[in-house]
Amino acid sequence: MRPVPPPGSEAELLSRAASLAGRTLAQLAFDAGVPVPDSQRRRKGWVGALVERCLGADASSLSEPDFTRIGVELKTLPLNRRGAPAESTYVCTVPLGRSPGRWEDSAVRRKLSRVLWVTVEADPVIPLAARRLGTAFLWSPNAEEERLLRADWEELTGLIALGRLEEINAHLGACLQIRPKAANARALTRAADARGAPAETLPRAVSLRASFTAAILRSAFPPPPG
Repeated sequence: MRPVPPPGSEAELLSRAASLAGRTLAQLAFDAGVPVPDSQRRRKGWVGALVERCLGADASSLSEPDFTRIGVELKTLPLNRRGAPAESTYVCTVPLGRSPGRWEDSAVRRKLSRVLWVTVEADPVIPLAARRLGTAFLWSPNAEEERLLRADWEELTGLIALGRLEEINAHLGACLQIRPKAANARALTRAADARGAPAETLPRAVSLRASFTAAILRSAFPPPPG
């Protein structure tokens, strides 16, 4: 498969995503020339990386939206057998060694300002290779969603700024949560403790709660009346 050029518009991106709907991950992987792993246990980001490749994402590891020309982030949304989000959605890593700055300038806001959600089957009874992509849709947070995201971000990063990182747990945050993100316990990063002294801790990542993405999904595809 030749490299897919980045899309030049949202309409082009949506058209590409629509052409993938209904196709299995095995079919997409064959077209892309990549092997399908036996499971995602050690390849958690494999599905997202495959869809990025098929759609022409060009941000690589930069802290920018995946489609840099049009400012759109790509998020795959695994759905369980009931059609609900099966897990939280990774957004980005958390800067622990410096001031989090303002919400308006944050990587979280930049990543979530405009998102292409691509649904994908995640029922564990379906082999990974046989899982299909579903309908994709574009989303931007409305005023209330932005308020909730900002409130969570300010609360969580405020604790980090005060050196109270260890007080953050998976229960904090209505729509955002911060959790450790590391392959092993030796993958430490620099931070500061409550006295401002240098310290080392596990890297952290920001994720969207499944309950929040479920609400986004319901807004995009309202249930039929009655």
